[in-house]
Amino acid sequence: MAQSEKADHDSTILIVDDSVELLDLCSRFLSDHYRVQVAADGETACRIAESASPPDLILLDVMMP
Repeated sequence: MAQSEKADHDSTILIVDDSVELLDLCSRFLSDHYRVQVAADGETACRIAESASPPDLILLDVMMP
C-alpha cells in the first residue's frame, strides 16, 4: 500500500443528509479511502462533530429540516 493511501484512511469524513439513499451512496463511494461516519439529522451530526475525535471533513446537506 502506498503511503498516500495509508494517510487517506487516517482521515474521517462525516456525511450529514436526511436522505438515507444519499448517505448510503456517499458512504459506499468514500469508504474505500476514508473512514466515514453518517448522520441523518443535525443533532446526531453535532454530537459526532463535538466528540473527542471529530471528523476531518463534514459534507453537509444545507436544505435539511
